[in-house]
Amino acid sequence: MELKEKQLVTRQAEPLADLSHQPEILNGSHALIRSLIAEGVETIFGYPGGAIMPVYDAIYDYQDQINHILVRHEQGAGHAAEGYARLSGKVGVCLVTSGPGATNLVTAVADAIIDSTPLVCVIGQVAKHLLGTDAFQETDVIGVTMPITKWNYQITSADEVPEIMAKAFYIAKSGRPGPVLIDITKNAQQELMSRPFSYTYCEKLVSYHPRLSPKADQVEKAAKLINEAKRPFLMFGHGVQLAGAEKELLELVEKTGIPCASTLLGLSSVPVDHPLYAGWLGMHGNYGTNILTNQCDVLIGVGLRFDDRVTGDASRYAKQAKIIHIEIDPAEIDKVVKAEAPVVGDAKQALQMLLPLVKPNDHSVWRNEFRKYDAMEDEQITQPELAPTTEKIKMAEVVRMLSDKTKGEAVIVADVGQHQMVAARYYQFKRSNSFITSGGLGTMGYALPAAFGAKVGDPSREVVAIIGDGCFQMTIQELGTIAQSGLPVKAIILNNNYLGMVRQWQQLFFEKRYSFVELQNPDFITIAKGFGIAGHTCSQRESLSESLDQLLQSDKPYLLEVLVEKEENVFPMVPSGACVSDIRLC
Repeated sequence: MELKEKQLVTRQAEPLADLSHQPEILNGSHALIRSLIAEGVETIFGYPGGAIMPVYDAIYDYQDQINHILVRHEQGAGHAAEGYARLSGKVGVCLVTSGPGATNLVTAVADAIIDSTPLVCVIGQVAKHLLGTDAFQETDVIGVTMPITKWNYQITSADEVPEIMAKAFYIAKSGRPGPVLIDITKNAQQELMSRPFSYTYCEKLVSYHPRLSPKADQVEKAAKLINEAKRPFLMFGHGVQLAGAEKELLELVEKTGIPCASTLLGLSSVPVDHPLYAGWLGMHGNYGTNILTNQCDVLIGVGLRFDDRVTGDASRYAKQAKIIHIEIDPAEIDKVVKAEAPVVGDAKQALQMLLPLVKPNDHSVWRNEFRKYDAMEDEQITQPELAPTTEKIKMAEVVRMLSDKTKGEAVIVADVGQHQMVAARYYQFKRSNSFITSGGLGTMGYALPAAFGAKVGDPSREVVAIIGDGCFQMTIQELGTIAQSGLPVKAIILNNNYLGMVRQWQQLFFEKRYSFVELQNPDFITIAKGFGIAGHTCSQRESLSESLDQLLQSDKPYLLEVLVEKEENVFPMVPSGACVSDIRLC
């Protein structure tokens, strides 16, 4: 919304619950919790400490209105908040202390900024008079996180709390979502406000006003290119789900007959069995989608940023095509590829404007090109993976059987590595917003806390984490959080006793010089039982189906460890730095 210089626009938050038993002149900590309640926050993921203790003392008075979940590590708080935000569509909130508490959270903040996940992270800080003295547990968290947040701010006075928290939530969820970090000094938490608490929001105080409605001439130019195209190809990313534009996307491809493909984070936006869905893009994506990217004449990107894992060598990426880029963040336009027709705005609004302008079409001859490559991939890779002759279980078997048993409707939370690529390839997604993973940052250890956060965000969905044995040990302590909650989070460890993706690269590109990738793993099931979580190990193909049934039928947290083939590789694969059309089947 454009604002005149002196225009003042206010938004009164939703009416607060009856808090008449609380004083109207609040200290900073109570004001902070009242601000969270005004924003509709129901859940906080956090870990207490000295510099944030006054806020924790305030939470004690509001336990009937806000649920605090005690994680076992601050990184777990961040990833749990991410999973919560991704599945619920709300802003994830985490609360930690200063110094190491803040720096432990940094990985999750960096993860959230690159994957466009809305978070508000509240960090305790030493008192104002101690700033800059290297006081106990003091860290310049504002300086540390400035490059990886949409906005960060240090509160040093209790009077600032309502306004700054209102800004934080506005910025986190507006436009392209992302993390906001608020550092609040201990004195600001303890001192009284100088005026009665009032939670109002003034847009005039916020300079961030993203364009939601695209310019008409941009949309018209895009429509003209689509109508003239002979071999158009549409690729979509996470932005489609963030905008709630799945319906409009399907309407566009069905009206125009354009084949479409997903990025890693865009998976599940379109059902995999839709006739116009061509598959998945990227380094381990489908054979045809990668090769034919370099044969289309018009390439339409919706809600994606043309990441290097999608483009490969950008200097040889889709040079024959005219590119339409629909994206809410103008900084992403022309950053990697030059767009003939940029459309800056919300994906849902852009597609709604585009739909009446495009002409009905078929493109069946062009679509058949994808099917030819699909047949080659199916014969050389998919069927051998799903019906192997090897003694050991294959990762693909586990994922496809899980997909069949859940009818493609579970929420899959994948960690990072080979198992992540296998989950993306072999789970048959039928329902939108069903794949949660660390895309841009590739954070090992993401899945266990994120799966828990996702289950908190929507307890009605079946949530299954797929994790490698290396990743599992990064955040294994969050089993304690899951056990204490009692929520039926399901986790599958695909255990090959290797850092599998690194080992695959060492095999293919470093002459099989396996340098520090073999793992001597603990007994994961015994550890889980130590936390009070049931589980078992499956090592035989004959018992895999029964093992998955046991996992899925549990009404409590459950851990299934599957011993899989040690040195299997994930194909297709675009070698690092290669062109997408150089994708390998072996």
